[in-house]
Amino acid sequence: MRIKKLQLALVAAGVFASVATVQANLITGELWEGGTGWAVVPGGAPDVTFTVDSPLDFDSRGTALSGPGSFYTVGSWLGTGGATIVTGASHAGDSINPIVVRFTGLVSVTSGQQFSVAHDDGLTLTIGSTSVINLPGPYSPTVTTATYTGPSGNLPFELVYGEGWGPPAVLQVDLPLSNVPEPTTVLAGALLLLPFGVSTIRNLRRKA
Repeated sequence: MRIKKLQLALVAAGVFASVATVQANLITGELWEGGTGWAVVPGGAPDVTFTVDSPLDFDSRGTALSGPGSFYTVGSWLGTGGATIVTGASHAGDSINPIVVRFTGLVSVTSGQQFSVAHDDGLTLTIGSTSVINLPGPYSPTVTTATYTGPSGNLPFELVYGEGWGPPAVLQVDLPLSNVPEPTTVLAGALLLLPFGVSTIRNLRRKA
């Protein structure tokens, strides 16, 4: 009986660790069509919502870099980054000229940390209350190196990307956006293991 309970506890711990790992990578995205193409979130509900795992790596030239307009629709561009559309699938065939995309999630950062972002066109990035990048205008494919100067720790981030003025559309971020498990996942795992802990304590008391 003791061996069976130990095995169950190990299985539960494995499931908890696996779920926490999956949830740690998840980033939420919202996409608006139209507007100016600048990296400024417009009013109203987004046309498309989606989820994507980090790192962020979207490129309208596609994985084979077969041409500047090869993946210049909402669905194909999101697909280059491995995103999954949650709502608004009817917009998948629409052009991404122009669009505004907002990414939100959690990130584990250290003050003084440097990272690079490739983008075409504009980009703004805020971590916690610290503005890290503020380049909302039109750009040719550009690599921006930034230094995070806010407090170290696990913090929410908001990255807003704007595409307009024609292809290509590029967004590649090496900021480590995958280190923080969702609090609800941690709680679920703790609740999953709780019965095994209680049972073990009872058995120890009986033996004592």
